[in-house]
Amino acid sequence: MLAQQYDARDNKLHLNEIPIPEPEDHELLVKVSCASLCHSDLMLFEPNDQGLILGQNPHTIGHEATGLVVQAGSGEVAGQFKEGDPVGFICATECCFQCRQCKEVHNVWCETGKTQIQGFSVDGYFQEYVVVDAREAMVLPEGLDPKSAAPLFCAGITAYHGVEDCGLKPGEWMAIIGCGGLGHLGIQYAKAMGLKVIGIDIADQALEVATKCGADHVFNSMTDKDWQRKIVQITKGGVEAAVNFTASKKSYDDCPPIIRHGIGTLMVVGIPQQPLELNAFDIALNRYKVRGSSNGTCYNMKPAIEFSAKHNIKPHLTTYKLEDVPKMMELMKSHKAQGRMGVVFD
Repeated sequence: MLAQQYDARDNKLHLNEIPIPEPEDHELLVKVSCASLCHSDLMLFEPNDQGLILGQNPHTIGHEATGLVVQAGSGEVAGQFKEGDPVGFICATECCFQCRQCKEVHNVWCETGKTQIQGFSVDGYFQEYVVVDAREAMVLPEGLDPKSAAPLFCAGITAYHGVEDCGLKPGEWMAIIGCGGLGHLGIQYAKAMGLKVIGIDIADQALEVATKCGADHVFNSMTDKDWQRKIVQITKGGVEAAVNFTASKKSYDDCPPIIRHGIGTLMVVGIPQQPLELNAFDIALNRYKVRGSSNGTCYNMKPAIEFSAKHNIKPHLTTYKLEDVPKMMELMKSHKAQGRMGVVFD
C-alpha cells in the first residue's frame, strides 16, 4: 500500500510503498476512509522544544482518521467490533490504559513509560490501511460519515474538551483564538453549550468561517489594533475564558488583557515552538487562571463524539488525494486553508 512517510534523515515527506500491517489480538485492521491533517503534524518538520517524541524512521504521518473495520484481533476488546463497522480512533499505543495517568491525565504519561503515538513515533494514518488499538476505537454514532468525520477524532475531541473543561455557564463569554481547523469546531461546541463567542484570528477567511459557525463577534488581531479594548467593552470586563488553539506565542502573550480579572481562564491547547511566558505576579494575585486540556483519551473520547453527533457539529473539510499531502501542508503553513483538510480514500 502507499503511505506518506516522514524521514528524519532529510526532514522531508516521501510517498512510499509499504506492507499492509496485520492486527495483533488487541488491535483492529482498518481500511482508512478519511485521514485529515492536523497542525501538530507539521511539528515533525520544525525545530521544537515542546516535548515532541520521534521514534521509528521513516514513519507514516497523521493521527486523525476514520474508516471501516477489515479484521479484528482475537482478543476480548477487539472482539467487540465486527467487519464493516464504521469506526473512529485515537492514536496512543503501547500504554497500559489502566494507571492513574492513563485514566485521568493522558496516555503520554503512562507509568510504564512505553507509550507510542501513531503519526509521530510509529506509523500513523496517511496510508490505505492502519492497525489501531481496539481500546482507542469506537463505532461511529448514527449520523457521522467515516468519509467526513475524521477531524472529530483529534480536532473535535481537543476542541470539545478545550471548551467544555473551562466550566462556563450558558450566557458567559468565551474567546476562541485561532478559528481554523480546531477553532471552527470550538466555536460550534461553545455555541451548542449556550456560550457567547468571540473569534480571533489573523486570516480573514478564517473569520468568515467563524461567523458561519456562529461566532457573535470576530476580530482580526493583525489589522484591528484596538481589538483588545473592543472585546473588554463588548463583554463588560473581559471574557470568562480565552481558549487558544494556535501555535503562536504572540497570541498567548496577547490574551491576558481580554480575560476578566479574578474569574477568567486562559486555556492552553495550541503548542507554539517557543515556551510560553507568564507573569508570575498576575498568577499569584489571581488575575486569571491557566489550564490545559487533554487532546483525547479513550476515557474522554466518547462524550465528545456523541455530543458532536447529537448537536450536528460538522468539520469544514476540504478533500484531497494521498499524493497531495505536501500541498495540504503548504496551505496550512501559509494560513490559506479553511477548516480542515483531509485525504479521502476510495
